[in-house]
Amino acid sequence: MINAYLFVFLVSFISLFIMRKVAKRIGLVDKPNERKHHKGVIPLIGGISIFTTLCIGLLLFLPVTETLLMYLACAAVLVVLGAFDDYFDVSFKIRLIVQTGISLVIIFAGGHSLHNLGFLMGSETIMLSSAVSGFITILGVIGAINAFNMVDGIDGLLGGLASVTFAALATVFYYSGNDYLAHVCGLIVIAMVPYIMLNLGFPLGRRFKVFMGDAGSMFIGFTVVWMLIRGSQEPAVIAFKPVTALWLIAIPLMDMATIMIRRVRKGQSPFKPDREHLHHICQRLGLSSYMTLFLICTVALICAFFGIWADLNGVSESVMFFSFLALFGVYFMTISYIWRITTFVHKLFGKRMSVQLQAEISK
Repeated sequence: MINAYLFVFLVSFISLFIMRKVAKRIGLVDKPNERKHHKGVIPLIGGISIFTTLCIGLLLFLPVTETLLMYLACAAVLVVLGAFDDYFDVSFKIRLIVQTGISLVIIFAGGHSLHNLGFLMGSETIMLSSAVSGFITILGVIGAINAFNMVDGIDGLLGGLASVTFAALATVFYYSGNDYLAHVCGLIVIAMVPYIMLNLGFPLGRRFKVFMGDAGSMFIGFTVVWMLIRGSQEPAVIAFKPVTALWLIAIPLMDMATIMIRRVRKGQSPFKPDREHLHHICQRLGLSSYMTLFLICTVALICAFFGIWADLNGVSESVMFFSFLALFGVYFMTISYIWRITTFVHKLFGKRMSVQLQAEISK
């Protein structure tokens, strides 16, 4: 597998340089506007490159199964949809229809669904009926896809959060003895590394900058929910408790839920784009893009670490669930009142600094 990781890294790096030239020629680029403040046109080929590289790597180095082929086929449809969205700005209604169709394929053709919620409320496991399970699975797929799409707002953030999630998934799959899915997740992380490097301008500078694009965010969101379903629902694969999934995608999930609730309360569409996400708020508080990236990814890593630790050490699922709800409550209230909190902190520390300065002067 060392050869597989090296191969995937090199192919991903090379494909980015090839595809960015093609993207510029055909106009598959991102241009600055009132919401996007980058400079110049940036190729939107990160996701296409990662998906293409992963397809080659998985088919060459891992056993090919019907499940793998179904996953790649569904992912391919979403990547194509995302590429069209990047180029033509497809209506969100069409995107939802296609995402729903993909969900139905994995439910009825693949037999993959969110039907077991575990022991969330105590001593009895919560098993869903077929109809409810199908509905929850569709919501889960659409939710995960859009959650990772929404965090793609500053350089490195989507790649960083996705890397945290897939690294955490690789860890729990490895500890459960499922080397196959652990390597799949590991290869995804390695395939994203060259993209993250170019996206951040390392080591070749901003001249070679690329963006993930909707093709990439859809692919990553779908792959995350695919792995979460397989790792928590399939008897032959189960690697972690269903509630652990919440902790592995805590930041994208909480950010999406918070922003959608706030939009609905304002009478707006939950899918209306704006600049009220966590990364936007961090930047308006004065943090640089790199500090924002570091802070958010660190918090995501802490959440994932807690989820893995709790899962491996037998912490009650109900405790994990209500702890997550408490965390989300704190997160939601903090984001909702962030400007009041910030003003209070500034006044508090401003008064303390003033008192300290006066004391120093009096000496």
